Amino acid sequence: MSALGWLIVSAPVNSPYALRVRDLALRTGDMREQSLDIAVPDTLGAGVIAVRTGAQMQIDLRFEALHEGILVSGHASAEATGECSRCLIDISEPVEVDFAELFAYDASEEFDFQVHDDHVDVEPVVRDAVVLSLPFQPVCRPDCPGLDPVTGERLADVGERAVPEAVDPRWAALSGLQLAADDDTTKTTEDGDRPPADQAD
Repeated sequence: MSALGWLIVSAPVNSPYALRVRDLALRTGDMREQSLDIAVPDTLGAGVIAVRTGAQMQIDLRFEALHEGILVSGHASAEATGECSRCLIDISEPVEVDFAELFAYDASEEFDFQVHDDHVDVEPVVRDAVVLSLPFQPVCRPDCPGLDPVTGERLADVGERAVPEAVDPRWAALSGLQLAADDDTTKTTEDGDRPPADQAD
């Protein structure tokens, strides 16, 4: 085996996701289960919400020896943290995913994963399952009203406010003329109700 090949098969052993399957290799029909509690070594997800580095993850696994390789199925649970995509407050939500993948004994284009050095590395399988389950636009609650477009305040904290009517800037000058006309009308009316100065006595 080449030096490069040795590095490739040995690298997964140092990962908490790398699991020994020597007892099942080439023993078709055998099966066993295993549970893991790990601290996530690298963040799972790159969006607004993710399972962060150091978060605790529980993985329940089932290994089944088949003719072609080891079928690994399981369930992973963890806590994802991030921020609400509408009001930007910190949020967290549970992540529960199921997965199944065949790890072949021999490298083949038919299979994406192989058994390396009597180990299977479930990290990419778990990562794909977790990342695909994360919401693209997470919210703190389904009816989150978001932020006030003028003040930037969180509307859930200050209550609903009347949204000011948007004025087309092309009509803004006419609006100013209308206000001036209204002021002149009011002033004329007030002056008309007031008696002349020489009749005040």
